[in-house]
Amino acid sequence: MARPTHRSAPHLDGAGPGRARAVGLAITGLVLLAACSPATDRAAPAPGPTAPTTASRPEAPTGCPEEGVRIRSLGTDAAMGLRALGLELVNCGTRPYPLHGYPVLRLLDADGTPIPVQVVNGATGITSGFDQPPRALTLRPGERARAAVLWRNLVTDATVTATTGERLEVAPAVGRPARVLDLDGPIDLGNTGRLGVSAWKKADPAATETASPDAPTPSRSAPLL
Repeated sequence: MARPTHRSAPHLDGAGPGRARAVGLAITGLVLLAACSPATDRAAPAPGPTAPTTASRPEAPTGCPEEGVRIRSLGTDAAMGLRALGLELVNCGTRPYPLHGYPVLRLLDADGTPIPVQVVNGATGITSGFDQPPRALTLRPGERARAAVLWRNLVTDATVTATTGERLEVAPAVGRPARVLDLDGPIDLGNTGRLGVSAWKKADPAATETASPDAPTPSRSAPLL
């Protein structure tokens, strides 16, 4: 009786040229089919350069100090040897500003070093007409107050060095912030060593911003040059 014969499964390596060509075409077709199929999980495109963000700019300065007031010089009147320097205080803030008394002064040289002088509230011994007592003021925003600094350029003792100041430090009142003013001319005290200052007075709204201080009335006790 004849025994059945067992044949092994054909291997691809042993396949003939026709069979290999058919398998290669099938694989190529699958690759092309995959390339033509729509991609469902395609990678997102790389983000392009982002537009530069604009940095926030600080607010423009208002030109008004934190104290809420500005002090400036109105210039010097030097008629007849009696000097008068006008001061103006402006409420540049947004709230009412109380003011009472006299400006607080310090005379400085060109380097900013204080010069020791006597500051007189009023003008006793210098001239008359500036000894009115201070009155309490309240300046609304935009309102102004004025005062005058007075001195004489006198040299009565040749043994005493004449005093000349180049700058003036002014505070609205004791304990309030001061500002150094650049002057239009020196404060030439001679050897008197004395400055007078009038009390703050509310300025007339009709007064011009560049008006010089009122001309003081000369005192008979002090000679004029």
